[in-house]
Amino acid sequence: MPDGRVLLAMLQHGDSFFPSGAVSFSWGIETLIADGKISKAEDVERYVAHQLGGRWATSDRPVLSSAHAAGGDLAQVLTADRLMEANSLAREQRTGSKRMGAALLNIHVRLGTAGASDYQARVRAETAPGHVATVQGLLWQALGVDVDGACRMAAHGLATGLLGAALRLGIIGHVDSQAILGRLHAVIEDILSAPPPWLSDLHAYAPAADIAIMRHENQESRLFYN
Repeated sequence: MPDGRVLLAMLQHGDSFFPSGAVSFSWGIETLIADGKISKAEDVERYVAHQLGGRWATSDRPVLSSAHAAGGDLAQVLTADRLMEANSLAREQRTGSKRMGAALLNIHVRLGTAGASDYQARVRAETAPGHVATVQGLLWQALGVDVDGACRMAAHGLATGLLGAALRLGIIGHVDSQAILGRLHAVIEDILSAPPPWLSDLHAYAPAADIAIMRHENQESRLFYN
């Protein structure tokens, strides 16, 4: 159990109230709803669970963990960031991740979080991609959150972001979203019960999401960035 101040930091920075930019992204849900592939609460739950297991666990988590383990060494952080860039095959996925990372960096620069300004300079100079998982590991380590806590914050944030998108698109209600989130805790715990993959084993398998994200820009009506 983290001490009181660290727990409060986790609650603050892992809360959907924190202006991380996550509310602008549906990560394919908007397209899949428009296509009729997601039409009810059970579909949403399966989709979020697959995003956690098929992408976050094997791609974002090892990058976040590696950036966290760097302990503020930006050269090591950059190595993880570049591997994320190389392994994010869909352009829209890469761009969305970097936009979220940039938004998170911007807030933490203004908050004065250690390492945020220096890494933002690298991103703006285009010498670092600035993927959101990398930025989370760098910044949450600087806040004193351990790697297990940082991974829980990130997984919870992904789940609430996806559920929030489904909620805003009218597929689920508030009670549905909370019930789904409660059941997803078991999925997150199962993922975190095993060590993260090595960076050399970085991979993701979420073809439906990748295709939906790539097709999103052709929709006539769009609420989200992707």
